Amino acid sequence: MAYASGAVLIAALAAGCSSGTGTGDAADDSKPGATATSAAPPGKYATLPEACRSIAPATLKDLLPGSAELPEAQQEKVFDGSPAVTYDTDRRAGCRWKAEAPDGARSLFVDFERVVSYDPSVSDDDRAREVYAKEETAADLPSSSLLPDSTPTASDTPSGSASGKPDEGADGSTEPADGDSTDGSAAEDLKPRVLDTLGDSAFLDDQLTRAGSTAQHRTVSVVFRTSNVIVTIEYTAQPALSTEVPDSKELQEKAQALGRKLVDRFSE
Repeated sequence: MAYASGAVLIAALAAGCSSGTGTGDAADDSKPGATATSAAPPGKYATLPEACRSIAPATLKDLLPGSAELPEAQQEKVFDGSPAVTYDTDRRAGCRWKAEAPDGARSLFVDFERVVSYDPSVSDDDRAREVYAKEETAADLPSSSLLPDSTPTASDTPSGSASGKPDEGADGSTEPADGDSTDGSAAEDLKPRVLDTLGDSAFLDDQLTRAGSTAQHRTVSVVFRTSNVIVTIEYTAQPALSTEVPDSKELQEKAQALGRKLVDRFSE
């Protein structure tokens, strides 16, 4: 009988050790405490594209005009980009490109963030909505209070730069940026705003920065969410001459065009 009891105990222990998946490769994104019937649905995207390979060379050549005049070997180096430091490329990935020309420099930064909810009652998409909403609020857009399909009026547009925020010079003075308007539609079209035709949610910011007597540089940021991924594009131009002001319209159009291409890439 003692032998039989020992055999039963060994069999029970063996059965306990073999229960569960037995693979040891459960996803790190698993929501703690989740069950098949209670867990909120996971996000659409489980991985991210390689950031430095996410933009075609032809597009980079258009966004970085100085690269077109470089020797082929140097062009390839520019187009390779510099990957952002990250500890988990399935959760976050980024890349930066820069090219210089006699008339100035252009740089581009792209960041992909895959949002995961560890609350079993909150879906990855809902958590991504929360993260995106905080970023939009932090941008302090002058049109934040408008619905995406609303048309801003002249009264909604502060005088000053296309960003809707005055451009401050080294002496503390302010003045409208080149290509901006204080009398109507041009400023309305170019000011920071919510975008209703890019991904699930999107906004655009436009900042003109003056640093003492050095050349001004303008950075146009486009941030959009597609399911549980948030994409940030930062496109910067800095003319060689301090008297020149980067063209807001051109930068905004190119940044939005890149955003549409990246949305299509995620839809593939």
